[in-house]
Amino acid sequence: MHFTPHSARYSDDLDFFHDSEARVAAAFAADRAHLETAGYVVRVELSQPGFIRAVVGRDGDATRVDWAHDSAWRFLPLVPDPLGGWLLHPIDLALNKLLALAGRDEPRDFVDILYAHRTILPLGGLVWAAAGKDPGLSPRSLLELLRRRRPGRPEEYRRLQLAAPFDVEAAHAVWRRALDEAEQFVRSRPATELGCLYFAVRRGDFTLPAPDATLEAQGLVVHYGAPGGVLPKLTEAALATEDVDGSADDPLPR
Repeated sequence: MHFTPHSARYSDDLDFFHDSEARVAAAFAADRAHLETAGYVVRVELSQPGFIRAVVGRDGDATRVDWAHDSAWRFLPLVPDPLGGWLLHPIDLALNKLLALAGRDEPRDFVDILYAHRTILPLGGLVWAAAGKDPGLSPRSLLELLRRRRPGRPEEYRRLQLAAPFDVEAAHAVWRRALDEAEQFVRSRPATELGCLYFAVRRGDFTLPAPDATLEAQGLVVHYGAPGGVLPKLTEAALATEDVDGSADDPLPR
């Protein structure tokens, strides 16, 4: 999420994910050998099945690096980046951040989810889709967990590496409004669509449907996740509807 040029903050670590505990261990062993051969010092701080944390340094500079196990279940395929390698799609990053916020009180999660709400997908869409990633949570139970989260105190944010000053009072107002709008959205969607995203075929992005028109009339298709992630399905009906609107954008996801 913080590879984007307008991210709200700078991360203080690197995270590398693999889809099994065995692959985490193998990747760490290989990476450690490469790093030490290149003259880096690798100091392990925590090692357990599926998660290894180390501080990697050389010549007085260092950063924290995590090797971790994460499910291969995703909404979209990985995205190649010339600097970061294979990255999660922004939608999947935002969903992971949302689920993290539901389970812990970390100021950085609050900064990140407000950024995702503003630039990736509104909170209601993330909450609705999260039920597909974590079947143990319903949208309403997730909203209840999120309502317990508070922005925290200003001094907690001053310890973060933020791209701009963070107004906690203003953020709290945005958060309350986002939660209320998310609840309205969740109540407006049928249970048959639970756990999906909504893809605007011609625009090539994900959005929230309006409650007063069918998905077909809005040129939208439902999109569900799968192991490894999948590209959105382009239906003739959605394409035809968008043609009526005069849109000629390529049907590719962000």
